[in-house]
Amino acid sequence: MSATTAIENQAVSQAAQAAAVRGAPREVLSFKLGAEEYGIDILKVQEIRGYESPTRIANAPSFMKGVVNLRGVIVPIVDMRVRFALDEVRYDAFTVVIILNVAQRTVGIVVDSVSDVLDLGGEQIKPAPEFHGSIDASYITGLGTVKTGDVERMLILLDIEQMMSSPEMGLTDHFSH
Repeated sequence: MSATTAIENQAVSQAAQAAAVRGAPREVLSFKLGAEEYGIDILKVQEIRGYESPTRIANAPSFMKGVVNLRGVIVPIVDMRVRFALDEVRYDAFTVVIILNVAQRTVGIVVDSVSDVLDLGGEQIKPAPEFHGSIDASYITGLGTVKTGDVERMLILLDIEQMMSSPEMGLTDHFSH
């Protein structure tokens, strides 16, 4: 590779990073947890399934519901409602598991319901404010605004890969790939 090519590649990489910070257009899957709506990168989603009780794992954190066998792959299941310390955690006909491919592994997350797939343009994504809550602010990449008619909804955009591979999730300690 020539020095010119290396410089061009670096410039492209820096432009891509700047676009990501500015809120470049992206496609997100929106889902609900309690009263809030969240968005994750659609490219991390493998499939969406109805909820089925997983097999419990001894000494796993409370948010780790257990594991399921998904076509021969043992998949850890994380209940995001428990992880985010929501008051009421119930399982009903709308409860779903989003199967994700993150950090070279397959993980399932339990959510109240899946809303839709949305294209968010750069102008619809704002930086997340600083705050202290049940979600580590470093996992929030921004806030997305979606307008349907006269109704505007706010999406909390999560870096699901960083969240699932964080040490407090314990996925690397309890399960091997």
